[in-house]
Amino acid sequence: MNSSEAGLILLCGLPGSGKTTLAKRLAREIPAVRLCPDEWLADLGVDLFDEGARDRLERRLWVHAKELLRLGQTVILEYGFWGRSERDDKRLAARALGVPVELHYLSAPVDELCRRVEARSREGGPGAVPISRALIEEYVTLFQEPDEEELGLFDGPPSGRRRPSAPDHLSPRA
Repeated sequence: MNSSEAGLILLCGLPGSGKTTLAKRLAREIPAVRLCPDEWLADLGVDLFDEGARDRLERRLWVHAKELLRLGQTVILEYGFWGRSERDDKRLAARALGVPVELHYLSAPVDELCRRVEARSREGGPGAVPISRALIEEYVTLFQEPDEEELGLFDGPPSGRRRPSAPDHLSPRA
């Protein structure tokens, strides 16, 4: 595989929006390397709410992602990308490497986000931590939803791969 076949896929959304479900499916279908900070933090025994550790890990995973992109590998980042500036930074850096960048924005109503997060917490597994409704409602106020103009700055899937349809329980907007 050469660098013209590499691509960066950013998954954008709040907890419970379906990022990991979609990322796992895309990683199998493309194939691609999936980098999920929540899973890494959990595996390392680090509190998922430790913002300093998360920032350091995400920076390190980004260095690794750029190395993989240079080697021609498609990479999926499951950072959530709550802010426009984060999405712009990754898009511009990947384009500087000569690779296309897809943004998949997943959303769901607050009630559904809460239901999914609660179900995930009951099931356990990597990245499963209790998140209160109050915290999710706070996250909604912090999240900068990508608008149509921003979504237009990103690439679609390469020819031969159609935009993935999400499972019925997800609401993709990409």
